[in-house]
Amino acid sequence: MRTFIPAALFVTAFTSLLAASAPFAADMATMVGGQSMYPSKDIVDNAVNSADHTTLVAAVKAAGLVDTLKGKGPFTVFAPTNTAFGKLPAGTVDTLVKPENKATLTKILTYHVVPGKYDFKALAKEIKMHDGKATLPTASGGKLMFAMNGMHNIVVMDEGGNSANISTYDVYQSNGVINVIDTVLMPK
Repeated sequence: MRTFIPAALFVTAFTSLLAASAPFAADMATMVGGQSMYPSKDIVDNAVNSADHTTLVAAVKAAGLVDTLKGKGPFTVFAPTNTAFGKLPAGTVDTLVKPENKATLTKILTYHVVPGKYDFKALAKEIKMHDGKATLPTASGGKLMFAMNGMHNIVVMDEGGNSANISTYDVYQSNGVINVIDTVLMPK
């Protein structure tokens, strides 16, 4: 003999189960650089754990931007990987992290920060609204351009025409979002 559960009872039970798991789902981690990044932590507290972003973290510390990126935000950080920094000419990173080059380093790093929260959906919407190419102001006072590359990839371009692919989207933080990129972008 089969027992049927009324649909209303099933929906109520399922809804209760989802509600009970919501606090856990809200802090689901995204893996970046082999480590978990949690939406309840800020940009800096998450980035320091990523094995793929040790150069970026060292540069942020050298530039004195830790407190800024721990701030309220929201910020969107286009975070170059260690491999991206490795594409720069030999000795560039070592030169930039020297105290006498702090202003230049700060300008480059803040060029990778856009005020606001731009995940894939928000970037795609901006691109669509602006006929295939969107421009957003950076924290350094420069501009980054964005265009779709296929259905599920966005390319970021600096003012010099260099481009970076976003390899990991929508790494949500308590004070914004990180999108991982494969190339260091340079301001004018």
